[in-house]
Amino acid sequence: MKGLSGPKLLVVGGAGGSPAMSVLASRRRMWALLFLSGFAFVSLGTILCASRDHPSPPLSTARMATTTPPLAAAATTAAPGLPGYVFDALVQYAAAAGNGTAASMPGGDVRAIAAVLRRRAPCNLLVFGLGGETPLWRALNHGGRTVFLDENQYYVSHLEGRHPGLEAYDVVYTTTVREFPGLLDAARAAAAAECRPVQNLLYSDCRLAINDLPNHLYDVPWDVILVDGPRGYTAASPGRMAAIFTAGVMARTRAEEAAETDVLVHDYEREVERACSREFLCEENRVAETSTRSLAHFVVPGGRSAARRETFCGGAAGAGKATTTASP
Repeated sequence: MKGLSGPKLLVVGGAGGSPAMSVLASRRRMWALLFLSGFAFVSLGTILCASRDHPSPPLSTARMATTTPPLAAAATTAAPGLPGYVFDALVQYAAAAGNGTAASMPGGDVRAIAAVLRRRAPCNLLVFGLGGETPLWRALNHGGRTVFLDENQYYVSHLEGRHPGLEAYDVVYTTTVREFPGLLDAARAAAAAECRPVQNLLYSDCRLAINDLPNHLYDVPWDVILVDGPRGYTAASPGRMAAIFTAGVMARTRAEEAAETDVLVHDYEREVERACSREFLCEENRVAETSTRSLAHFVVPGGRSAARRETFCGGAAGAGKATTTASP
């Protein structure tokens, strides 16, 4: 019996332990599976929440981010302008508003200026004068650089506060409307000297030259210049003689070969604006098709051809004929 009990105990012990170990192993596998499932569930939930709170950028944005040129190159690469339908909507509402109030620019003038900006924008746009259309000009030149100049430093500060990012500077005009006849005669007499058509305005001694702007503005190749200021309403108020003269010199002094600057003069029906435009921008450069009674559009050539000229206009002031200039 003793000889049989040993093997029997060994056999019973081996047979009885196997189910217990199997159950224990099964439980361990179950807990491990539950743990892994829970971990995977938590990880998936975290990813979904992150995607919801921080969505990935659209494909176009991601491509732009990977292809954006360096800062130095970006300065010479024009950003895209406004979509056409947005451009048209802005012009339509602004023109409608201009036709309904005397304080705004007439709708026809708004459309004429917008037609020039549609062709040139995004570009370097210089505007003499702040007013109701200021946000419009800035918006239509989306992607370009738009700079405003005004004689009222308080109005400049006011609009800068209302329109963050607006680039505007105040200008001190030293001439008045009542001085117009004498200033025009003096400029004609000094056309080959201090009032010459191609010069560095920063160092000019001509009374009609604006030479107190921030220095960097004289280095900008302005594509479009809009003269809608200073006021010029009364004999004692600053006239636009200096603004028109400065615009003409800026356009002619551009160094780029075959460069052209679109210069638009508002309130052209007034004597000062009309006479100075004919003297310094020239009838030979006026584009009749994109001008109105109160807005004159000139395309002034710059570059080397202008540097060889000693006078502003090819013939007598006001003798040139209206011309149509092809788009660049």
